[in-house]
Amino acid sequence: MGIIRKLASQTAVYGLSSIFGRFLNYLLVPLYTYYFSAEEYGVVSEFYAYAGFFSVVLIFGFDTGYFRFRNKEEPIQDKAYSTSLWFILVMNLGFFGGILWINPWLSDLLKYPDHPEYVLCFSLILIMDAIASIPFARLRAENKAFRFAGIKIVEILITVGLSLFFIKYCPKLLGNEAFPWVAKIYDPQIGVGYIFIANLIASICKFIMLSPQLLGLNGGFDKLLFRKMLGYSLPMVVIGFAGIINEMLDRVLLKQLLPYDLATNMKMLGIYGACYKLSILMSLFIQAFRFAAEPFFFSYSGNADAKLIYAKVLRFFVVFCVFIFLLVTLFIDFFKYFVGPEFRSGLEVVPILLLANLFLGVYVNLSIWYKLTDHTLIGALVSSCAAVLTIVLNIWWIPVYGYTGSAWAHLIGYAGMALVSYVLGRFYYPVKYDVLQISAYIALGLGIYEASLHLKGIIFWPPGVLPGALLLLYLLIAVLFERRKLQLTV
Repeated sequence: MGIIRKLASQTAVYGLSSIFGRFLNYLLVPLYTYYFSAEEYGVVSEFYAYAGFFSVVLIFGFDTGYFRFRNKEEPIQDKAYSTSLWFILVMNLGFFGGILWINPWLSDLLKYPDHPEYVLCFSLILIMDAIASIPFARLRAENKAFRFAGIKIVEILITVGLSLFFIKYCPKLLGNEAFPWVAKIYDPQIGVGYIFIANLIASICKFIMLSPQLLGLNGGFDKLLFRKMLGYSLPMVVIGFAGIINEMLDRVLLKQLLPYDLATNMKMLGIYGACYKLSILMSLFIQAFRFAAEPFFFSYSGNADAKLIYAKVLRFFVVFCVFIFLLVTLFIDFFKYFVGPEFRSGLEVVPILLLANLFLGVYVNLSIWYKLTDHTLIGALVSSCAAVLTIVLNIWWIPVYGYTGSAWAHLIGYAGMALVSYVLGRFYYPVKYDVLQISAYIALGLGIYEASLHLKGIIFWPPGVLPGALLLLYLLIAVLFERRKLQLTV
């Protein structure tokens, strides 16, 4: 239990920073959805979907590859770090050069011929984030969670501050003789473009804060090590790209496949993108867990009880994910106020997306088998098959069911990845996961959610009483069950 507590404490550090930072970022959702129309917010959702795809390609899986090949004994002479950093730097500078060349054509292809600056802004954000991923990976590997978290929080604070400044305050100050400088830096015609500008400035500041880590370029480039890292990491690109297809493709396809005119399609995309944000608590926990768990899984793999610890980690992980699922779905009447009234027609997809993210988290735990055994090609094949399934389901269901079909495609894709990964893991790296108990927790969460829907329609409940009682019921059951299981294993 001491090892699990250590992992939990690391997750808590990453989690608290992510929760604090994302909570601040989360507060931007009401700002965006109250100040911009659903059609305008659809532009933001679309570009962040594209960013998700390119962020995977531009890192080339070298953040995970670094964990696999880093020099633990002599970190100062860590050739894996300098080699990774040089490679990512050169490739991303080449990417930006290509974007500068084709930007007019690309902007026209994306149907933003009047806003080529959108593409340039996002390209700069992407390359700085990609280069920063290697220094961030080193901070995680060296257990410098507080520096990692501090930089992330400052980045988000800058994003939030600038977003508030450009979107809320500048329109009020424009034309005020006491603030003549506002007219020089603010143009109302830019509109949602200020969301991208705020993000870009924050990325630049993050890049500057990571400058001490960027000095690692002095370590040089090891060609032999690079070949090994490339062979290990390239399948991770396929895995990551497939994951982004599962996560982001719907926001690209909705614009094209919804059976309405372009303006209505963008409105539906904006509604779906805003409601997707309501599943952010689950995503936050999974992200925090991944930051802490990935270096932990690699470093602990040589211990005799590694597989036993991995099994316990997954069970506790699911217990907490079900809690998050219930917290958001039972208190949806509170969470809905984080989006504007125009966006609340899409709330029906929130439980589906939360459950989908739960299965994504399960997959993150199960994926250790191909990372620890160097079977990344097989892992890439699993993710690719799930991506193909997601594409097919989106193409099939979006014209019929709209964005609800996309939500269900998410759930089926992630659940399929988790199932296949579990089956393959039993062969390549068998871990005795508590499948029945994990399934029981998920079923319990779904049962409590369904009970809340029925009870809400039968009896009048004061605000917060029914969801609070049902959430407390789940916690009591989980605590009693885990205490009994702990007693049986002592």
